[in-house]
Order: sequence, then structure tokens, then C-alpha cells
Amino acid sequence: MFMQADFVVQFVMIMLITASIWGWSIIFNTWGRLKSARAKADYFEDVFWSGNSLDELYNRIKQAPDHPLAAVFVAAMREWHRSLGNRSGTGVDKVTVQDRIHKVMHVTTGREMDRLEGQVGYLATIGSAAPFVGLFGTVWGIMNSFTSIAVASDTSLATVAPGIAEALLATALGLVAAIPAVIAYNKLATDMGRYASRVEGFADEFAAILSRQLDEQGH
Repeated sequence: MFMQADFVVQFVMIMLITASIWGWSIIFNTWGRLKSARAKADYFEDVFWSGNSLDELYNRIKQAPDHPLAAVFVAAMREWHRSLGNRSGTGVDKVTVQDRIHKVMHVTTGREMDRLEGQVGYLATIGSAAPFVGLFGTVWGIMNSFTSIAVASDTSLATVAPGIAEALLATALGLVAAIPAVIAYNKLATDMGRYASRVEGFADEFAAILSRQLDEQGH
């Protein structure tokens, strides 16, 4: 059916097949990154809450934090150490340090989550656009079928069926591309939101720890 279809319908089919392959590659890549990030976050939190020195943990991972929680931790610790060397000893300075740490963790969280999400947003585009692209191919194919009927002056099923079948194949390919993309987008978006909440929760807890350390140092 593909070889006998009109070139426009063939082009539409190729687009939809390409979109489907692209969508599946996004799904598997994002799922793999998210799974890895969860596992690394579990291990990191076990180490973080184990009671060991935070400076020791920082020195071990500061060169190459490889997941969002570690990146947020490293960014906050780096800002903490920079601020320690520049404090003036006033009460206002404590507020300034806390504000800087909050800002750097917020920026790092956003950047790391954008990196983790990657091309997930394109799944929504594929899911919404693919059915309409397939429908365009179907409409075009049916138009050609009616043209063939007019040229041949024959309304038999044998004349109409091949063109209609080729046209409907475009709609089927559109659904094949769209349905997995929509399902995966909803699932991944939900999982990403949960992971982002986990990172933000860790950032809040770590900010509270640093704030207590400032209080203990007399600020």
C-alpha cells in the first residue's frame, strides 16, 4: 500500500514513522535517565543523612555531581564556603548568606530538572500533531480516490478500495505515533514532577541545616 500510495501520502507516512521512532527514543532515554537519577538520589540521601561530615561528602563529589540532588548540594556548599570567607559578622550578613544559598539552590534545581527532562516536551507535540498529520494524508488519499473514480468512470469497489486503504493507513500511522507519545508524556511528566518535588524538599531541608549552623556560629 505504501508503494502504491500518492507521493504526498508517502511523505506523510514517512513523517509519521519518523515521529514514532523519535518518540520512542525520547521515551526510553528519559526513562533511563530518570531511573538512574532516582537510584543515585537514594544512595546520596543515605550518605547525606548517615551523619558523616558534609565537607567530606562535598570534597568527594564537587568535581562532578552526576544527578540533581548532588548538584544542588554542591552548589549550596560552594556558596556556603564562599560566603564564610566574606562574612562581616553582622546580623544582616546571616540573612544575606541564607538568601544567596536559597537562590543558588533554586537556580540549580531548575537547570538540573531542565537537563533531566530533555526532550519530553516533544512527546506532547507528537501526541497532538500526529493524528492531524495522519488525517491530512487520509483526506489527500481519498481525494485522489475520487479523482480516479472520475477519470475511470467506474464506481466499483475494486476501483475505490485500494486508494481508500492507502489513505486510511496514514491515519493508522498517526495513531500509532500519537498514542504512545501521549501516554508516555503524561507518565513521565508526573514522575518528573515528583522528582522535582523531592529535589526541592531536599533543598529546603539542607537550607535549614545550614541556617542552624549559622546560628551556632553566633549569627
